[in-house]
Amino acid sequence: MSPEPFDPDLLPGWEVARPRGGTPFDGVDVAGFRDRNAMGLDSWVLPQPAVTVVLEFGGDSLDVEQADAGGVLGGLAAGMSPGPTHVRGRRVHCVEVRLSPVTAYSTLGLSPADREGRVIDLTDLWGRQEQYLRKQLAATPGWEGRFALLSGFLAERVGSGMPVDPEVAAVWRHIVARRGRVRVNDLAQSCGWSRKRLWSRFGAQIGMTPKRAAMLVRFDRAARALAAGRDPAEVAAVCGYADQSHMHRDVRDFAGRTPGALSTPGALSAPGTLNAPGTSTAPSTSGTPRTSGTPAGEHFSKA
Repeated sequence: MSPEPFDPDLLPGWEVARPRGGTPFDGVDVAGFRDRNAMGLDSWVLPQPAVTVVLEFGGDSLDVEQADAGGVLGGLAAGMSPGPTHVRGRRVHCVEVRLSPVTAYSTLGLSPADREGRVIDLTDLWGRQEQYLRKQLAATPGWEGRFALLSGFLAERVGSGMPVDPEVAAVWRHIVARRGRVRVNDLAQSCGWSRKRLWSRFGAQIGMTPKRAAMLVRFDRAARALAAGRDPAEVAAVCGYADQSHMHRDVRDFAGRTPGALSTPGALSAPGTLNAPGTSTAPSTSGTPRTSGTPAGEHFSKA
């Protein structure tokens, strides 16, 4: 599993690598980041259709600020909707794991009710194992060795807990495959459940209603396109919004900011992108917004 470097033009000043060929786990995406030019990290966290775990091992910690909490953390876990969160770091050197909510449910040992709306100190979640893993990552030279170490750690945890109901997993896959453009009233019928049962089970295992999940997946695609500098009117049309005002309401709802704020290079970033200040993402030639990380609509559809 030798490391696969990112295009350096995507994150100038940063060393970014991923395991070549991905990871052996469904619904898991891994990347490594090093601030080689000491640019520092100063970013807002955007909601995204993934649960994100970050392990900083370069000696510095991440300064996390939320509306009603905050702290200096060596490792963190962020739910899909962590709330307004600002993350700063001086010389960031970390590995980052993004899990689909289906995989996160059976891996983290943490219910969606406990993770959504907040950022969690990994020490509270994994205790001494988190601290030991960070020390091992720091002592291991090169990304290949670090990814192998992390893979062994994840192998003991991925799927070790209670699995998501097959019906819930199927509805999540459908929402992601359709990039959030679904008729929510058809979802229960597609899995053979009543609407009440689907809404209850989906909310308990994913952390939000199917309608909210569809909105989040669509918002994620729009936010990435806006950050890439795409025209807002075009983004609204491509992502399935009725008009720009519809997209504006969703962006305000999820990000707490205007679409124009998302268009400012480096002003906002999702946990899965860790964009450095002054950098921006690039759209793909196929018209699907892309960033340095794998879009949830592509990778996480496997979960």
